[in-house]
Amino acid sequence: MFVNLPLTEELFQHIWALRLFQQDNLTTTSGESLTILSPGRINRHAGPDFEAAKIRLGSVLWIGNVELHLRTSDWFRHHHQNNPQYQRIILHVVFVHDLPSSHHPDVPCLELQQYIPKILLQRYEQLRRLSPFVPCAPIIDHLPHLTWVSWKERLLAERWERKTESFKTWLECNNYNWEEVCYWALAQSYGTPVNAMPFLQLAQSVSYKILLRYSNNLLQMEALVFGQAGMLNGSFTDSYPLELQEIYTHMQHKHQLLPISADLWNWLRVRPSAFPTIRIATFASLLQQRPRLFSKLLEAESLKELEQLFSICPSPYWHRHYRFNQEVDSTQLPATQIVNNILINTVLPLLQLYGRIKQQTYYQQKAIDLLQQLPPEKNSITKSWKSIGVTAVNAFESQALLQLKRYYCEEKQCLKCAVGVKLLSECCGGFSQRRKD
Repeated sequence: MFVNLPLTEELFQHIWALRLFQQDNLTTTSGESLTILSPGRINRHAGPDFEAAKIRLGSVLWIGNVELHLRTSDWFRHHHQNNPQYQRIILHVVFVHDLPSSHHPDVPCLELQQYIPKILLQRYEQLRRLSPFVPCAPIIDHLPHLTWVSWKERLLAERWERKTESFKTWLECNNYNWEEVCYWALAQSYGTPVNAMPFLQLAQSVSYKILLRYSNNLLQMEALVFGQAGMLNGSFTDSYPLELQEIYTHMQHKHQLLPISADLWNWLRVRPSAFPTIRIATFASLLQQRPRLFSKLLEAESLKELEQLFSICPSPYWHRHYRFNQEVDSTQLPATQIVNNILINTVLPLLQLYGRIKQQTYYQQKAIDLLQQLPPEKNSITKSWKSIGVTAVNAFESQALLQLKRYYCEEKQCLKCAVGVKLLSECCGGFSQRRKD
């Protein structure tokens, strides 16, 4: 019988991985003695839940894969009986065994329900319901404004230091070619969040010098970029990709180019306006219309000038296509928010790094000033901060709050956090005063 306690597949995997269950006198559903020597490592991809597990079944040592389900019947509901990936399972771990032995798959089965302490599930439910967004949420509104101001400056400095670590490495590798590093950094930014790595690999697969040779012709630039992205190897019906394919074939032979694999690009759970094809087409237009972009970034005097540099639309084909050969009525093209994200996460940190390396405080302060003029980012983290009374008024503050949540709150580093230290000191001070009274 399935007990009425909170249990998700995620929690069940956590319990198995950390062995948070009674491990003495384990037996399978058929009565065979079982010892868990190692739960294995979790598999984040398709296939069984855990790999390389090690168990002793009776007197025999087994090493292999383990599959977890809340119910035994889930094996059939997920059609594992027809999947070759599940033919070498050494153990089927379930929370509740809801099938007679005659209907069970031909795999040893362990029912964990009776081995898991109920208090563990009850405490998990309490944490899930009562745990605040950040540990200090109930008292954070007592924090003095000046403490926030100085702490956010420190947080932003830390965040930009993290962001620019890769930029500094690239500069050392290419003899401080700022234009090329800018090109790589922007490529990575256009791929954010799920396609940052293939976008960077695309950019680094063709030299910046070759790109400049084709900056006077958009079609050639598109052919070069789409070709290096591995997206011109298919069979096409539209004249546009056919023409790109023909141009790229010549370029590839001329420059001895090696494209990246098309399999690197992620499409799953990506909005059409953020499809790799749309982002690549927009990036190609940027490269063609804004050659030697880093010099233009240094010259820009205002936020409006920076925004205009990145207010780029892809070529007309992409106004009615999200993918090659698949026409739609109209497409949703990259919006202002994307431009802001590029400025916040790439352009301004790069500008600040330039000022730091060149020891020119003008560019460092310019980056800070422009960041304070940008609107705050809108995401689940900034919304949660707002729900407990901490509102970001600009991108400077939203970046600081993102840093605070990720590297202090989630890591429970309260004693290293200016907010935590201040709140704790106030509590101690109040307690001491009450003792004196």
